[in-house]
Amino acid sequence: MIGLLFILMFLLLALGFEIWAAMGISAALYILIRGDIPLDTLAATMVSGIDIYSLVAIPFFMLAGELMNASGITAHLAKFARFMVGQIRGGLAYVVVIVNVIMAGVSGSAVADASAVCSVLLPAMDKEGYDRKFAAAINSAAATIGPIIPPSIPMVFIGVISNLSVGKLFLGGIIPGLLMGLFLAGNIFILGEKKRLPVSLEPRNLRDFLPVLKEVFFALIAPLVIIIGVVFGIVTIVEVAILAVFYVLFVAIFIYRSIKWSDIPGLFAKAGSFSATIMAIFATVGIYSWLIANEQLGQRIGELIISLNLGKVGFLLLVNLFFLFLGCIMDAIPAMLIFFPILHPIATQMGIDSTHFGVVVVLNLMIGLLTPPVGALLFLVSKIADVSFDELVKEIWPYLLALLIVLALITYIPPLVTFIPNRIIK
Repeated sequence: MIGLLFILMFLLLALGFEIWAAMGISAALYILIRGDIPLDTLAATMVSGIDIYSLVAIPFFMLAGELMNASGITAHLAKFARFMVGQIRGGLAYVVVIVNVIMAGVSGSAVADASAVCSVLLPAMDKEGYDRKFAAAINSAAATIGPIIPPSIPMVFIGVISNLSVGKLFLGGIIPGLLMGLFLAGNIFILGEKKRLPVSLEPRNLRDFLPVLKEVFFALIAPLVIIIGVVFGIVTIVEVAILAVFYVLFVAIFIYRSIKWSDIPGLFAKAGSFSATIMAIFATVGIYSWLIANEQLGQRIGELIISLNLGKVGFLLLVNLFFLFLGCIMDAIPAMLIFFPILHPIATQMGIDSTHFGVVVVLNLMIGLLTPPVGALLFLVSKIADVSFDELVKEIWPYLLALLIVLALITYIPPLVTFIPNRIIK
């Protein structure tokens, strides 16, 4: 009967309900139909869904992303990256990848990074003659790096709902995130000649390097400040989120002077509004978690998978296909929050490292941000770039293939994920 719960949720989503509303209403209807579950279970499980200390980090990471967008740090990073690689064919496309890799070390949000980078680099790419569809596609694909390289908001979600080390999950994303950047850069190299991508004609003088480096120095060390704090246990995950906010705010107000005191209330309100939506999802996921546990769905799925004798290879392939499919029809956050706790115990039982499994799931769902019909990043960037959704979908496939290769590599070569966390965190 638990299948009715998911049928009701997907039906409400198809009717246009917000994900948190669809989950809450479907859970309430399911409880009423069952008739043997007290209604006060709704309130109790919703409270327990958000009564988690680590969730305090989420609003601060959201705020850090908003501050990055408004601070002008992105423009300084773009200027530095352009100085370094701008003279190469397709140089600005490489700049998109480099800037997303660096910004990933602060915001941890694909949407925040896409908004910030697109607003700075799309006009520059237009000016140099890049095809608008190509520019939109590389901006969309590169934004998926944000939630993989630490800090990462989805990794916080995984850690919270499954009681895993967020520090290990953060560190586990470093190599996969860099591989994503490398493979996307490889795509640009291959397409550079085929599409005859532009070459920047701006003069570059080594005497200009030190002024450019000085200008971007505080933006470059922001990710280091955050990562070092987590790696060496100087700060907790909540404290590192607060540190990110204060650092970006300090740089924006006192170094770059790009944010005024009068701008701050609006930025706080915007981050608070989005954070409230996330907390509403966590509250309704609390109901789902209780119902799934009550119906022993995880145990039944585990017994079924084990009876199939898939082994690690087959199980990981099944997980990848499942989450890639979910990414096509469902937003990443609820997909992760509902189904990761079901599949994680099965992975552990099969001897799959929890950090490895968590990073694999997150990368699956970040790829889902680029897959229609949901494709949240595609909708966002298509609006920013003024490109039709259908045109962007056609242009995104080479980058999807590159990211799927990275997914395959980290799935079946676990040390690509586990090497750094296992060396640093015992």
